[in-house]
Order: sequence, then structure tokens, then C-alpha cells
Amino acid sequence: MRTVVVIGTRPEAIKMAPVIKQLKSLSSRKLQTFVVSTGQHQDMMRPILEFFQINPDFDLGVMPKCGSINSLFSTVVKEMDGLLARIEPDIVLVHGDTTSAAASALAAFHQKTRIGHVEAGLRTGRLDAPFPEEANRRIIGQLADLHFAPTQTAQSQLIAEGVPRSRIVVTGNTVVDALQFVLARLRNEPLLRKRLDERFNFLAPHQHIILVTGHRRENLGNGIDRICDALARLAQSANCAIVYPVHLNPRVQKPVLKRLSGMPRVYLVPPLDYVEFVYLMLRSTVILTDSGGVQEEAPSLGKPVLVMRDVTERPEAVASGLARLVGTEPEKIVGAVQEIIREGNVCSGSPVRNPFGDGRAAERIVGAILGAWQSPIWERRTGDGESIAESADKLFDHALVNTLHSAERERRVAH
Repeated sequence: MRTVVVIGTRPEAIKMAPVIKQLKSLSSRKLQTFVVSTGQHQDMMRPILEFFQINPDFDLGVMPKCGSINSLFSTVVKEMDGLLARIEPDIVLVHGDTTSAAASALAAFHQKTRIGHVEAGLRTGRLDAPFPEEANRRIIGQLADLHFAPTQTAQSQLIAEGVPRSRIVVTGNTVVDALQFVLARLRNEPLLRKRLDERFNFLAPHQHIILVTGHRRENLGNGIDRICDALARLAQSANCAIVYPVHLNPRVQKPVLKRLSGMPRVYLVPPLDYVEFVYLMLRSTVILTDSGGVQEEAPSLGKPVLVMRDVTERPEAVASGLARLVGTEPEKIVGAVQEIIREGNVCSGSPVRNPFGDGRAAERIVGAILGAWQSPIWERRTGDGESIAESADKLFDHALVNTLHSAERERRVAH
């Protein structure tokens, strides 16, 4: 079985790293995994790959060739078309909602190659929010053969759209797997923790740290300006420190640097590697974000997160009291942050357990793929017949054991 895993952005690298590592750990002549980097976020993705010790087998390097979403999409389709023709994979795994993922899924569909969609079923119900991500994930949802939904809510959304229940497996979110990997390293490597303490020694222990990420396309322009106004007001408090890793997009950097550069208690830093970001999340009092992944990571750490958007495709966090939608109006952002600093909560009621998983999502995804591959449903692309989820449950341990035994036999022969 040949599996192609496509990554192109920093979040994709983080969230697919556990899946890649799980697949690579089972590598044999019968189970081959090829990691393809589209290069959509080349510089920002490199430290993530180094941290997780992942070396892409192929790098498309598309960004220097692209100046717009459409040119990126068409370039990825063209490059992936040629690459898939060479590899002839049994399945292509894409993640989430990026343009790289949607284009790769379409290229696989055109070659009649099976598609697995990791983090399937997230929806806001608005094609313009987030843009173009909402459209991208709907496109992938129409093309995918296997849908790996992170939550029951995501599964319900897919079923409501007509995806057969038999093609959906609820796995949890792989970001929890990645986060647990980082937390284990922070616990077990004192030198790493010491290096991080020294890296961020400008943050005083008594300060309330406000960690910020803001880069969504729909927030560019007036949205970023309003966010900066809110941060400027929050920075007036002597007991607060604002840390803002500024995205490399010039449409983010220019207004942020113009408005906030040199302001006391505002620390504008370059994009962080993943372990640095997790470290800062752990130290934060509150996290302000328009990111999707942070809405999943912060609850896993018990940190309140304020989402600077009007809608979210992750309603589980809001419904369970782990997050609050605040939009980009300065008054609403400032008021919510001050409430958390004052009262230590996000909203009324006590948060329930993290709804995004238990850290075993990658294991379930790989088990489902192997289970489906070793069952008759692999030959059927309709929704009829045996459920992939049921098949995975039946064959999960058996498939892994068989694959491990096969790999071990090959190693013995090689030696």
C-alpha cells in the first residue's frame, strides 16, 4: 500500500506530523509512505518539520511561482498531477482546509485515487468566513472517500451534507497528539525548558501574559487595525505583557509594526517554532487568536481563548465554555481580556473536558486506513455496504499487528 501525505502550511505540518510518524513507524515494502510538501509556507514550516524529525520525500516549491490563490491552486494541481502519476499511490491524505489541500485532493480525484480527509466536517456555514478555507474544505468533502472527523459535531455536519455515515470515522483532532508530544519533551528535557526560559526572559513572572495570533485573510485591513487598537489599549496596563508572533504576510506585518512597534509592554516577535509557541501558551493568562488550531490547543492546556472572529467552525469549544467569540471590535476584546484577568474565566459555567480528543487521533486514522485497505470496502467507492468505521474497529489491532510483523520480518531478512 502506498500512501501520500500532503502538507503545505505550518498548521498542516503540526497536525499531520503525528499521522506521518505513525505511518513511518510501520513502514515496510507493503506499506510505503511518501510525504509531499507543496511549499505554501516553506519558511514557516521548516522548523516544525525539524522538530518532529520529518523529511519530505518531495518538495513542490510552489510559492515562488504563485501570486494569487488561483495561481497557487492551478500550480499545485499541475505539480501533484505529475507526481501522483509517478508514485501511483493507493490513497492521498490531505488535511483541513488549505488551498494546497483542496488542489491536491482534486488532482488525486482526477487520477481516480482514493482521498482521505483529516479534520473533515468543520463548517461555519458561510463561504466567506473563513475565506477561502470554508470553500476549500467543502470541496475536499465532496471528493474524499474517507472522512476523519475530529468530533461528533463534525461527523453530524458531514452526514447532514449527504456523506454516508459508513465513510466517516470520528478520531479526535491530531493537534492534541502533537501537543502531547511537545508537552512530554518539555517535561523530560530540563535543558529545553531552560533554553525557553532564557529566550523569553523579558517576561516578568508577575505579569499577565496576553498571547496573540492574528493573520486571517478576512481580518486583513480594518480587522487588523481594530485588533491593534485593542492591543494598544491593553498595553496601557502595567501588569500586562503582550506577545504577538507576527505573521510573515506583508499585509499583516505592515499595519502591526506601524501601530505597535516600540510600544511599552508589547513584544512583536518573528513567527515561533511550535515548542516555543506551546511554552508561551502555558505561561499565558489569556490567548487572543483568529486561528483555528489555537482554538483546539488552548483548551487542551486549560487556557482561556478569545476568538477574534464572528463565526467559528469549532463550536465545541464555545459550547463547552472553553472559548468565546469576540470579533475584532476593540471594546469587546478589551472587555473580555479584562474580565479574564479580573475573574479568571471565559464565560459563565465550568469548562468540561477537552472536546477535541485524547491524543490518539493519529493511531485511529492509521488504523482506519489499514482496516479499510484489508477489507472488501476498499474496492467500493459508494456509501453502500460495510462501514469503514465498523471495519476499522474490527481490524484495527489485527491490521497493526500484521503490519508490524511484516516490517519485523523484513528487518530480519535485511540483517
